Amino acid sequence: MKSIRDVDVKGKRVIMRVDFNVPISEGTVTEDKRIRGALPTIQYLIDNGARIILASHLGRPKGKGFEAEYSMVPAARVLSRLIGQDVKIVPVVTGERAEKVADQLKDGEVMMLENLRFDPREKKNDPQFAAELAKLADIYVDDAFGCAHRAHASIEAITKLLPSYAGFLLQNEVDTLTHVVEEPTRPFMAILGGSKVSDKIALVDRMIEHVNVLLIGGGMCFTFLKAKGYETGTSLVEEEWVERAAEMIQKAKSRGVELILPVDVVVADMLREDAKTDVCAVEEIPDDMMGLDIGPATCELFRREIMKCKTIIWNGPMGVFEMKPFENGTKKVAEALAENSEATTIIGGGDSAAAVSKFNLNDKMTFISTGGGASMQLLEGTPLPGVVALDAQD
Repeated sequence: MKSIRDVDVKGKRVIMRVDFNVPISEGTVTEDKRIRGALPTIQYLIDNGARIILASHLGRPKGKGFEAEYSMVPAARVLSRLIGQDVKIVPVVTGERAEKVADQLKDGEVMMLENLRFDPREKKNDPQFAAELAKLADIYVDDAFGCAHRAHASIEAITKLLPSYAGFLLQNEVDTLTHVVEEPTRPFMAILGGSKVSDKIALVDRMIEHVNVLLIGGGMCFTFLKAKGYETGTSLVEEEWVERAAEMIQKAKSRGVELILPVDVVVADMLREDAKTDVCAVEEIPDDMMGLDIGPATCELFRREIMKCKTIIWNGPMGVFEMKPFENGTKKVAEALAENSEATTIIGGGDSAAAVSKFNLNDKMTFISTGGGASMQLLEGTPLPGVVALDAQD
């Protein structure tokens, strides 16, 4: 990918795709991490005299025009404070009004378009919509790694119309996640969790081909436990994936990879904060209870294994960590990663990043990805449309 360092941006109108899909409550941004993630690229463009047009989506609007709850205005206010200058927000996505503001920008000034998904053509990768966006600018910069797995107009189609470059965030994410899989310091471990095997099948497969140790927790572990012949009560099991899970267990064994499953779990009679809970060995899960977290013996087992490794990727929580009774496994894994100060620790975005943040351990990790689906797809080895589009540039 070409970097923005490869082009003279002074006096040029630069449309920059960012991922400002931030949580908002009552018109106020409650978590600005994604906005801060784009600051190095934005500040570079400001310092080098570019005229910056920011474009992002936020939430899931209906795609039928303006919806106040999904407006980019709160994000623009936060950015204004962070960069110390007014960000001009236009109440439209494309058209004459946006073009007029873009044409009047001075070097180093910043404007922001309204939510791209107010126009249904964005998600359809519509070439006409991309042309309307491209009309605003001379250069395109993509710094929205969290959206790189989407073939949308502001990510893929627009690169066919403007000289296109990667921003610092996107470049760093791709370089880091690619390098850690291809050239890890060993022993190399992956910790995989989350609810479903079907969501992570390609990731599990690829990690088996690269790691020395694979720890599996979360709801997906019960499909693997079922594959090993255990009864799992009312726990989440994808019956159609049990045979495939058994094949992956065998694949790991044949490649000399330690695939480690929980030895005990926290079970409950229902998925509620006030549920009746217990801890039991995996071979003793009651018929009428469901596993919702890894147990204390597993936490200690996982911690010991984590402390042995030099490179660790974590993608997916160990239980329903949003609820207090089922957060301990995820918390203990996060703490073990923080404790292993000699290891390179990569957090694969999404729920894992949210968990690390919840337990105030962000500064103890080597790298926390800003992309959930994008980071998982990259780790799987699946091409990202946003990256492929930039790679295709002459």
